[in-house]
Amino acid sequence: MLSDIEIAQEAKMQLITEVADKLGILPQELEPYGHYKAKLSLDLIKRLENRPDGKLILVTAITPTPAGEGKSTTTVGLAQGMAKNGQNVIVALREPSLGPCMGVKGGAAGGGYSQVVPMEDINLHFTGDIHAVTTAHNLLSAMLDNHLQQGNKLNLDPRRITWKRVMDMNDRALRNIVIGLGGKAHGVPREDGFDISVASEVMAILCLADGLADLKDRLARIVVGYTYAGEAVTCGMLNAQGAMAALLKEAIKPNLVQTLENVPALIHGGPFANIAHGCNSVMATRTALKLADFVITEAGFGADLGAEKFFDIKCRYAGLKPAAAVIVATVRALKMHGGVPKTELAAPNAEAVAKGIVNLEKHIENVQGFGVPVVVAINRFSQDTAEEMAVISQACEKLGVPVALSDVFARGGEGGRELAELVTQVMATKESCFKPLYEDELPLADKIRRVACEIYGAKEVVFSKAAAASLKTFTEMGFGNLPVCMAKTQYSFSDDATLLGRPSGFTLTVRGVRVSAGAGFVVALTGDIMTMPGLPKLPAAEKIDIDDAGRISGLF
Repeated sequence: MLSDIEIAQEAKMQLITEVADKLGILPQELEPYGHYKAKLSLDLIKRLENRPDGKLILVTAITPTPAGEGKSTTTVGLAQGMAKNGQNVIVALREPSLGPCMGVKGGAAGGGYSQVVPMEDINLHFTGDIHAVTTAHNLLSAMLDNHLQQGNKLNLDPRRITWKRVMDMNDRALRNIVIGLGGKAHGVPREDGFDISVASEVMAILCLADGLADLKDRLARIVVGYTYAGEAVTCGMLNAQGAMAALLKEAIKPNLVQTLENVPALIHGGPFANIAHGCNSVMATRTALKLADFVITEAGFGADLGAEKFFDIKCRYAGLKPAAAVIVATVRALKMHGGVPKTELAAPNAEAVAKGIVNLEKHIENVQGFGVPVVVAINRFSQDTAEEMAVISQACEKLGVPVALSDVFARGGEGGRELAELVTQVMATKESCFKPLYEDELPLADKIRRVACEIYGAKEVVFSKAAAASLKTFTEMGFGNLPVCMAKTQYSFSDDATLLGRPSGFTLTVRGVRVSAGAGFVVALTGDIMTMPGLPKLPAAEKIDIDDAGRISGLF
């Protein structure tokens, strides 16, 4: 059996100019990075402004497990299935972070015969967007510390600086550091730390901005810390937004690649969904909607995280109205939610699937609560039995939710045709009545309670004294109308990763709150969420290699 990377390396890719030509993109609107990937110019986006939009389809999933659910694979496979059915379709995905690629999670290019290519490039440096985000972010850090060194005219309190540094790698040793040691010439000593680059507010801003002007305005609004008097200090006060925007002038342009079956794909932006809003860029999605009749995008982790933020943050700001949502479910994940340990997932156990189905049911209820028609995709794995898959189908039938088998990992677009036909039928017969979960005017604490109680199933929400004080301060500062972005474990509806299935009656604790004024949301921190992951005992990087001919192996 071929590995993902071996399948990708055997792909017969079209030249990126040919992919662009199929979409009606003019040669001067394409900025190639080699033969098989390219940036789309801002002139193209401007030219497309008055075109009607295609239909937007969101792919989300049940609560993820370490076994993996194949959401990106299903997204790509669904697009290939629609293309095989003669439909004009584009995929819109996020860019993978190097941290998970070298750690444990793996990349985000799909798998098997439903991948985006060139897979190695996409999963490694790609077109340099994440590096640009890292550099722009750290420029602001450098200018902030230089301001302290040069007299601190803004009276910034070094103890209340909220802006950390970032790097695109999992490195737990950098979570908490001390900088400025070595004497007067080397800066002002203070505590600092690193987040992973995709957790940077700059990444969130890049993915929510609708152009260079908006990008620069959002950068200027970033709150980096507070004065001794408790007043906010922003990026704009440090006059850093112009240089940061200049560093991001190429990164803001969407990237064009293709799937294994030459379906066009826009891959742009990479915020995590457990600590950020988990969606690809607004500019890529909007551009795709102008270029195709159907756009298939995905949101990170389960529907309680990525999909909720897609609906309440991205759709709210971009004015998007999704036509349908696909929830990916797997037999093995439902077995884990039914109490089966990872080591025993290969053994048939229809009873455990039935026990774990409550997790899928809750995700269906949540997505339907946004007024979006739902389709369930059973992402098939080779060890799945007919009896186990029948349990999922029967549960969906009882709920009145259409369900289709997805065999896109093994069969590519051909294995996605059934799902593609069902999604198309649902969009033609069921109108989307999309609406966000809450109104802008709802107080911040109540927005958090609504997400926790209605989406997660919590009985109540408890705020630490620090979190309650911050919410009060942020409201007084004028941020009360912003949406909330929950930072929570992806492995449970609750803030406790060990509570699988559909927990109820639990209390969600908000231990801290911070404002991302540039991105335009307030982050609520729950549980033990880390904004700088660490490498596992056996990191994936140990298996990655390259030969004398430049051929990479071991990536996946």
